[in-house]
Amino acid sequence: MKVKVINKSSHPLPSYATSGSSGMDLRANISEPVLLASLERKLIPTGIFLELPTGFEAQIRPRSGLAIKQGFTCLNTPGTIDADYRGEIKVILINLSGETQQINNGDRIAQMVFQRVEMVELIEVSSIDATERNEGGFGHTGKQ
Repeated sequence: MKVKVINKSSHPLPSYATSGSSGMDLRANISEPVLLASLERKLIPTGIFLELPTGFEAQIRPRSGLAIKQGFTCLNTPGTIDADYRGEIKVILINLSGETQQINNGDRIAQMVFQRVEMVELIEVSSIDATERNEGGFGHTGKQ
């Protein structure tokens, strides 16, 4: 699948780090370093704009290395970039570590995964079929 992209950053286009990667790395596009105190969140621009084909979305997800090394993760995960959105992709980062962390221009801050989206029609009914699980949820199967 080909996706049109405008890159208003000074960084290379998002790309896959390895041939088996599912996500493309997104980089911070900032004019000066951003400091995030413990539990602080900020919206970080990437300089990337997409034109996705109808029937697809881009999901914005955390990078595991940032999570374990600096305590950064993405809020609203996975973030959804809809096919009809044409604005800049920005990432909501939060610092879950106990100390202030820094984001620099060009740092890889998130990954972007492309997914097919099925459009459905909801049909309002008065009952739905029962299953073995039925209403069980939130740990109903216990620890094992």
